[in-house]
Amino acid sequence: MSGGLLVAGTTSDAGKSVVTAGICRWLVRQGVKVAPFKAQNMSLNSFVTREGAEIGRAQAMQAQACRVEPTAQMNPVLLKPGGEQSSQVVLLGKPVGEMSARGYHGGRQQRLLGTVLDCLAELRGTYDAVICEGAGSPAEINLRRTDIVNMGIARGAGFPVLVVGDIDRGGVFASFFGTVALLAPEDQALVAGFLVNKFRGDVSLLEPGLDMLHGLTGRRTYGVLPFRHGLGIDEEDGLRVSLRGTVRESVVAPPVGEDVLRVAVCAVPLMSNFTDVDALAAEPGVVVRFVDRPEELADADLVIVPGTRGTVRALEWLRERGLADAIARRVAEGRPVLGICGGFQLLGEHIEDDVESRAGHVDGLGLLPVRVRFAREKTLTRPVGEALGEHVEGYEIHHGVADVTGGDPFLDGCRVGQTWGTHWHGSLESDGFRRAFLREVAAAAGRRFVPAPDTSFAALREEQLDRLGDLIEHHADTYALWRLIESGAPQGLPFIPPGAPA
Repeated sequence: MSGGLLVAGTTSDAGKSVVTAGICRWLVRQGVKVAPFKAQNMSLNSFVTREGAEIGRAQAMQAQACRVEPTAQMNPVLLKPGGEQSSQVVLLGKPVGEMSARGYHGGRQQRLLGTVLDCLAELRGTYDAVICEGAGSPAEINLRRTDIVNMGIARGAGFPVLVVGDIDRGGVFASFFGTVALLAPEDQALVAGFLVNKFRGDVSLLEPGLDMLHGLTGRRTYGVLPFRHGLGIDEEDGLRVSLRGTVRESVVAPPVGEDVLRVAVCAVPLMSNFTDVDALAAEPGVVVRFVDRPEELADADLVIVPGTRGTVRALEWLRERGLADAIARRVAEGRPVLGICGGFQLLGEHIEDDVESRAGHVDGLGLLPVRVRFAREKTLTRPVGEALGEHVEGYEIHHGVADVTGGDPFLDGCRVGQTWGTHWHGSLESDGFRRAFLREVAAAAGRRFVPAPDTSFAALREEQLDRLGDLIEHHADTYALWRLIESGAPQGLPFIPPGAPA
């Protein structure tokens, strides 16, 4: 096999990331050497590769589905929103500056097409197949001229395109037809067909519609994937997380001890790497929810202030909403609080920021003996260490440099009583450390909670990826998919008017 495929979607959140991961895992189980690729990703959830490059977490998970190490070539352009109008541009794993949406789409994006095609060519020279993920919809007619992630990459590489639609939202037939009908003839020629995602019910009731869709477009449907709970991989966009009431899915198994443990995560603006709490939600008896009101901290056994792309903005938000005072009261009462990355920084005494917010000197919450200065160069590392007598691995992504002046050492940060702070993302994925930390939290909270002795977060991730592979293997036409990846889009696909506007 030698080829590739672009997985596009009728909308954002149609299921492109999980379908891409599922196809990757299915191919790997067939003995195919495969790699994921997303030319351009907009995400506040990112990861650090072994060579110190920053890429989207979804692509890191897709690399895990392929059973290969993630590299910068798998996500050459990463956009990290810093507000409604601008993003940090990360190119080949390193930040190259801030840019407005108008400036990026006004010329910079198109100039990156050569770079992303070079990365794709490098992957194609190394792997048997490359499964690409698009972004948003390929029919964004206002952005097609500068597109480097959907039809731009498909046309540049000559890859066939599979369009995924989320039928759970309704309107999937109109979305499939409209997506094709708004593409130029050259782009339509690459759209091989469709994949229905999140179907509930009897597939035989859907089949007449699929036949009609084939008659209207000349394109077949390659599979109908049933709705399954808990199959999402690391979300791309923290901006789309509900600011209140969102609960991370937890293992169904009952708690080992007599009590559950309640974790409240402050849903700060520009929240980044909120996937840090997934390892907690994987523990039987741990309930994780996102909150934005001070009264919601009252019954929490642990409060987490997560990472953010806007530390000073998050600090102001906590104060405006009364959460800062509620956190300070918790600390005074000796109740557990954990700050991660930006959340660690704002727990400190003061922040000197002439880089991210350009606010200059800002007083922090003063809950940890830490002073933070923002540096222009971003720290991107994969640290390894020990805490609470356990081995810990993590990754760091931050401009803030912390000067720790007191407290007890904790993962290159510090601890004072039951207030903890670290720049390390992903530390809670280390099973022994996570269990030790939860025991400390339970003791401080007076809960008779006992961590499960055998929860392996890495094994749960592997099981999740295998379930995605099973979805493709059992509910998609894998023979047709194989031919598509190997031979490209079928010849003679009809043009569906009106096509893209001039």
